[in-house]
Amino acid sequence: MTRSIPLTLGLMLAALATTGAQAAGKDDASLKLATTSGCMTCHQIQPGGKGPDGLAPIGPAWQDVAAKYKGQKDASAKLTHTVLTGSNPYDSHWKGKVSGLAMPPNAVAIKEADAKQLVKWILSLDAAK
Repeated sequence: MTRSIPLTLGLMLAALATTGAQAAGKDDASLKLATTSGCMTCHQIQPGGKGPDGLAPIGPAWQDVAAKYKGQKDASAKLTHTVLTGSNPYDSHWKGKVSGLAMPPNAVAIKEADAKQLVKWILSLDAAK
């Protein structure tokens, strides 16, 4: 019985964390797409979290991405291109804000139509309050 308490506690915490991420994202299908495509390995929805090593996350939080590109007409096309082909480590506008140097190409992990859907969702996220 005592061994089941930590397991139960762990499962409850995992469920709460998932619920919080879904509430912040408000779109279960897009969150599932991001998770199954591997995006959540480097990104998070809300800013402020640290990785297990205490460093900034590998990639920027998506609410920060949405804020940075808000109102830019070509944002969707530009970000979809970055998702599929990766980014240039020598021209990173996230330098010093994240621990990763560049985004690798992801065309093998996500189809272009799915990348467009994901970017549309990311750009719709509200800034952290």
